[in-house]
Amino acid sequence: MSAPGARAAAAQPLRIGIVAGEHSGDQLGAALITALRERVPNLSCFGVAGPKMIAAGCEAWWGADQLAVMGLTEVLRHLPRLLSLRSALLRRLRAARPHIFIGIDAPEFNLRLARALRGAGMRTVQYVSPQVWAWRQGRVRAIGAACDLVLCLLPFEAKFYAQHGVPAVFVGHPLADQIPLAVDREAARRALDIRGDGPLVALLPGSRLTEVTRLAAPFVAAAAHIGARRPEYRFIAPMASPAVREVFAREVAQLPDAPAIRVLEGQAQAALAACDAAIVASGTATLESLLSARPMVVAYRVSAPTAFLLRTMGLVKVRYFSQPNLLAGRRLVPEFFQEQVSGAALGEALLQELEDRGHVRELLEEFASVHRTLRRGGAARAAEAILACAGRVGAAGGDHVAG
Repeated sequence: MSAPGARAAAAQPLRIGIVAGEHSGDQLGAALITALRERVPNLSCFGVAGPKMIAAGCEAWWGADQLAVMGLTEVLRHLPRLLSLRSALLRRLRAARPHIFIGIDAPEFNLRLARALRGAGMRTVQYVSPQVWAWRQGRVRAIGAACDLVLCLLPFEAKFYAQHGVPAVFVGHPLADQIPLAVDREAARRALDIRGDGPLVALLPGSRLTEVTRLAAPFVAAAAHIGARRPEYRFIAPMASPAVREVFAREVAQLPDAPAIRVLEGQAQAALAACDAAIVASGTATLESLLSARPMVVAYRVSAPTAFLLRTMGLVKVRYFSQPNLLAGRRLVPEFFQEQVSGAALGEALLQELEDRGHVRELLEEFASVHRTLRRGGAARAAEAILACAGRVGAAGGDHVAG
């Protein structure tokens, strides 16, 4: 029989303040909220949320797209707005007094917020580790000061934090649970009404407007390069929002020899399931491509000042930037950074990838191994770790933390 105090805690609604940045954070947040609600039905979530989190029952004080800013110098341009937003959010969270605060990704925004809230006596969790192991490693001390717990999506991240005495748990990646180990290409093509047998290439230039503005032109040019050499190839391009679709469509219209590219509203995972290979912006989409077992070429462009700082100040501590290469610790897929990103380079690299059958077989074996490593019931593990951190183990729904 539980103690009266435990019964009283279980009867109270669990209030969670949550801040998610952009599309990938919205996906993680929605899966997390669903997993939390399965364990604690009497749950109240509020903060900064995207449409999927709102559908899962989160009260959105502001939209997740407010935090969709990429790069060092780009943040400076938006700094007054972001500082104003964080101040307003801090006031509301202090007034609401959630049992725990969860920052999902967006570390530059969330960690300062978490530190202030922790100083006010609230428990704080960072869900998705900043790439502190890759660059600016000194930040680990600030993360430890801001957070009671870091939830890591990748296995080597938790080991890094353990070396620095910061509480962290590897929970796996929810995308590895959502995407099946064997993706059905034909079923995906039927669902998208894609007919015919020619090779299909997916173009994923990113979900942020700044990304697509920099990558749309070389991605369209890459399709033209491939189409000129292999006329049987076809192209699809899932767009994360109407704004990025408009930017992409403008680049297609400006290239006279652009091939036919079918643009989709969202449906990135379906496009990856349906395709034979992809040209992808660096980020979560590279992991989705890996989990979908699709060969890929990866591109990354930032502003010229940001690229200069990254190259000259010794900030970067790793050799690779795409998730497949980081996870493998070696070059699995071609990467192109900044001025290396061109239609010819991307298109030629993709053709070379697909036409080396032995390499493709090895690639898919490695992808499957990574998929199994990340397939841990990520949202459920994250929910259980959060409930333990909030002191709600044993609350309504029989919560427990997996060992």
